[in-house]
Amino acid sequence: MRTRLIGLLIALMTLLAVPASADRLVVIELFTSQGCSSCPPADALLGELAARDDVLPLALHVDYWDYIGWKDAFASHENTERQRAYAAAAGSRTIYTPQMIVGGRDHVIGYKPMKLAMLIEKHGESTEPAKVTLTRRGPDLLVEIAPAGRVPAAQAGGPIQLVLFRASETVDIRRGENAGKTYTYHNIVEELRPIGTWDGKTRVELKVPNVGSSEIAVLVQAPDNGPILGAARVR
Repeated sequence: MRTRLIGLLIALMTLLAVPASADRLVVIELFTSQGCSSCPPADALLGELAARDDVLPLALHVDYWDYIGWKDAFASHENTERQRAYAAAAGSRTIYTPQMIVGGRDHVIGYKPMKLAMLIEKHGESTEPAKVTLTRRGPDLLVEIAPAGRVPAAQAGGPIQLVLFRASETVDIRRGENAGKTYTYHNIVEELRPIGTWDGKTRVELKVPNVGSSEIAVLVQAPDNGPILGAARVR
């Protein structure tokens, strides 16, 4: 038990460290719900990760826990369908909360900071096939995608996705499994929508009008919820 606790502490310290530089921005999607009693540790960890510059942690609240008495105001059925699509891509019929997807590829079910730390390191050291650059110009967002590595044919032609998210919000939960508790949620995805596709080899420039004042990120992903090929954000 002592060895396990020491290992957990080392993993947490590794996760919360902010490196001076990184080869790529590692995207972490947390599927969570305010109605899930197992989710608060993962929600808190996501909040700590939000301070790092080498990861993009995103909270996608799902709606399948709403039936137990507390409707998650951040939840959407689109988030649930995205999680189901990841499960299908992995050959599974089952979805869980909390569940993290790292880089669109690796699944972490439950609160497992040691496994997450290793995956962040692995993905951060890997080659980023798509270099994504974002620039705000007034109310608009300019998106530039340039090839930076080899993209297998099976991973070409996937979506370019705009992500609008809220930095944080505190919620008093009055019913359900977490009744009487107050939690702060971070990087809450408000919208995730396709704005184009990328063929894996061509330089692309897009303008997204009127993006508003939300936190913004753009993901380039392989088809059918495959690996994330590149990502960027503007704070």
